[in-house]
Amino acid sequence: MRLRFRAQGGFTFIGIIISVAVLGVGLAGLGQVWGVKAKREREQELLFVGEQYRAAIFSYVSATPAGKPRYPRQLDDLLDDKRHPVVRRHLRQLYPDPLTGRADWEVVLAADGGIAAIHTRADGVPMKSGNFPAYFIAFERAASYRDWVFGMPPSPQVGQTR
Repeated sequence: MRLRFRAQGGFTFIGIIISVAVLGVGLAGLGQVWGVKAKREREQELLFVGEQYRAAIFSYVSATPAGKPRYPRQLDDLLDDKRHPVVRRHLRQLYPDPLTGRADWEVVLAADGGIAAIHTRADGVPMKSGNFPAYFIAFERAASYRDWVFGMPPSPQVGQTR
């Protein structure tokens, strides 16, 4: 009688081991799907935040009074444009970079030393490679997130980074 009990206990043990292995594989797959979903959400957030900065820089440049610097000298200038008698706000807040979690944007300088555009400091290959708005059409050829540059359209004077 005792031998029969041990044989059944062995089969139960093997069944539990197999169940744990199947559960582990399932959880690994679920973790991978969750990671892809999180990366896509961060990319969407980067596109939203980048559009906010692009629109703010465009608004700042468009509202330049005669004799004043054309481009913002720092990102804070987008929050509080003091070039006018009445304060103008081109951006509601300074957004952090969704990929790094910090407000450590790399800026692209214009010829006059102001900020013409921004981009993330994060490396990585974007998952999104198509269906961008017209003003982000160059992103379709991006090899890295650093190639997603948000700001004024490129010109021969623009290109230095800091």
